[in-house]
Amino acid sequence: MILPIRAYGDPVLKKVASEITPDHSGLAQLIADMFETMYAANGVGLAAPQVGHSIRLFIVDASPFAQEEEGMPAEAPELKDFKKVFINAYIEDEEGEEWGFEEGCLSIPNIREEVFRQPRITLRYQDEHFKEHVETFEGYAARVIQHETDHLDGVLFTELLPPLRKRLLQGRLRDITQGRTDVKYKMKFPLVKR
Repeated sequence: MILPIRAYGDPVLKKVASEITPDHSGLAQLIADMFETMYAANGVGLAAPQVGHSIRLFIVDASPFAQEEEGMPAEAPELKDFKKVFINAYIEDEEGEEWGFEEGCLSIPNIREEVFRQPRITLRYQDEHFKEHVETFEGYAARVIQHETDHLDGVLFTELLPPLRKRLLQGRLRDITQGRTDVKYKMKFPLVKR
């Protein structure tokens, strides 16, 4: 089932998400619904808070971007077969010289801005079977994970921008909270009564 994606300004996007256990009710269905929702919105990652669940869960499928895409390198081998479920994820280490790349977010439609992140991370997480992993990710895979992990910590990419860029975006962000944006996927706007 395609779920509505919560728009900028929804309080759930600012909460620090809670850890979950294997007996979390409806987890398998939520994961399936999140993949369906992400594909319907042409996303590469989706965090549970973006669909109204303040839990430490996010999914990614960046494998379509392993081939050359606009704005991507000729090849991004780290994205080949990069489809995963991350539960109770925490970044343990970030290293390398920060590099900029234009990011967007399904909760903040039609806004893309350059965000600087470190190119290598070590992540501790559990998969959908609650098996523990500690894994190192690099390049675009690391960036996708950093973006989604930020969601679990109540941080949106717009908060990582320089102060002037943030000020310049205020009007557009306010429009999003009020549903004044052209979007081709199902959304729930905080200031729009249904």
